[in-house]
Parts: sequence; structure tokens; C-alpha cells
Amino acid sequence: MQPPSAAIRLDDVRLTLASAAGSVNILAGISLEIARGETVALLGPSGSGKSSLLMVAAGLEAPTSGRISVSGTDLTNLGEDALARFRRGAIGIVFQSFHLIPTMTALENVAVPLELSGAKDAFERARAELDSVGLSARVDHYPGQLSGGEQQRVALARAIAPRPAVLFADEPTGNLDGQTGAEVADLLFALHDRTQTTLFLVTHEEALAQRCQRIVRLKDGRIVADERRA
Repeated sequence: MQPPSAAIRLDDVRLTLASAAGSVNILAGISLEIARGETVALLGPSGSGKSSLLMVAAGLEAPTSGRISVSGTDLTNLGEDALARFRRGAIGIVFQSFHLIPTMTALENVAVPLELSGAKDAFERARAELDSVGLSARVDHYPGQLSGGEQQRVALARAIAPRPAVLFADEPTGNLDGQTGAEVADLLFALHDRTQTTLFLVTHEEALAQRCQRIVRLKDGRIVADERRA
């Protein structure tokens, strides 16, 4: 049986949140299909709904309506436990603020998702992934002992180690200076080239978005352009 052609499929996804001023439409009918192995940038100004769309697509937030499928699995009606199990095996996520566990070393941070997925060689694989992002000399350091760029490298290694079907990256260079951000971006695309994991990248940086095969532009919770690059 062939795997599904779409890594991510969103059908008329809407997200409405309550506020003191009334209901706010964060996502207003998003339909989108992303192929396996594709690199896609979601580009738009602050408040356009980029991060909300990533959270919904990754199964971290439930939409108000619509359907979401990732790697052939319909996430729409899955309970929290089932969603957590699915994310553990099929989805990797890199956040702007790293989200490392401060009481664990770099090696332990990367090994955790592998252990949760039942890998018997979790620490060996974690060490290999840290080596692949240039941190072989920092495996025993805690996040507080690492620079921002090093912490994001650990986060990348942690996200890619289980070989997820989809790697979500939410402003992965947003907390880094220009040079460090460029180095992390290079590493992100090198990891994609090595693993062929689908990359769904949220950014407000045009130059970073231009490195993807496709740019989806968002404004006021709607897709206003979908550009496929050569």
C-alpha cells in the first residue's frame, strides 16, 4: 500500500476565539494541501494567524470547524491521548523559544522523544543527532550553559531525531541574531535535505521564506497567495 501523497491536508479550517470585545476569527476558512517532502513557508505579518495555523495543523490546538489530516491520519476527532501518541511518532516541532527542559542535558533533551517512542538506542541516536548539528562537544551541557543558537540546534536535533513525517518550525530564527539565525536556517534545510521530512516553516522573513519550494501568504486569517517556486 502506497503512503498518502499529502503530508498535510486542511479543509475549510476555521478558528474562532472569544474575547472581551466578542468573537475573533483567527483562521477564516483555510484549505491547503502540502505534499510529502515539500518545503513550505507560511509568511505573513504579525497577527495574520501564522502560528495559530501551525498549532492547528500540528494538532496542538483544536479548530472551531473544518478537517485536518497529517500523514494520512485524520486529527479532527482524535482525543488528547491519541493526539499525543500521534504527535510523538509523526510530528516534530521547533519553537522560537526553544522549549528545552532546563534540568536535562542536551543529550537527555534529544533522547526523551526517542525513549517515549520506545527506541532502545535512544541515547546513541541522540548523540548522533547532536553530532550532526555540530554539538558533539556540548552533549553534557544544560540549556542554561548554551547560547541561544546552541539551544536551537539542540531543539532541531530533538525534533528530527524520531524521523517525523512532518517538521513544523515556528519562527525558528526569531530569537537569534542575524548570523546565528542564518546558521540555524542553513542547518534546518540541511536536515531536510538529509531526511526528506516535510518542512512547514512559519516566518515573517521574506528571505527565509524564499528558500522554500513554496510560499503560502497569510493575511487576516486567510490565504491570499500560494506561490510555487521553480
